[in-house]
Amino acid sequence: MCCAGGSRRGSSSLASVGQPVVVESKAGGASAVVRFETNRSLTGQGHERYASAAEAKGSKSGAVVARRLLESGQVKWVHVYGNVVTAELAADASQAGLDAIVRDLYQYWKPGMMPPSVEELTGQVPAAEAAPAADSAGGDTSSGRDPRVPVLVWERSEAALARWRAKNA
Repeated sequence: MCCAGGSRRGSSSLASVGQPVVVESKAGGASAVVRFETNRSLTGQGHERYASAAEAKGSKSGAVVARRLLESGQVKWVHVYGNVVTAELAADASQAGLDAIVRDLYQYWKPGMMPPSVEELTGQVPAAEAAPAADSAGGDTSSGRDPRVPVLVWERSEAALARWRAKNA
């Protein structure tokens, strides 16, 4: 991968679907500290520090990468700031495989995975949500409207479309 000023070292996974993160591993201040620099911001301008996987709650990028690193058993704590992830290795742990955890942070599809069938997807939805009644918000299913969308949303959409057509006619 090339960028202004020369080549960029790091690893990326192009065989998967999602957004691969380019990761460059560097030594930290101490021998047991490792630093991962990424090509994208994970926390913005906020510092996030986690000492256990239980502390890394939520779906924010910093919490997710910290939880995955801590669950690997190779890390004592994780600090995330902007595009830098810093971690202290546990006793007798190696850095092997940790860069892949950071790199695959946004990977949601990997080779060999099979997509779920429609039956599997709809089977996970309760029957009341999978087939809403015709008298629910949205009402008439013969109009071609999705009955899960509230009538107010359809009305605003139709009004906006009418204004656009009048303006651009």
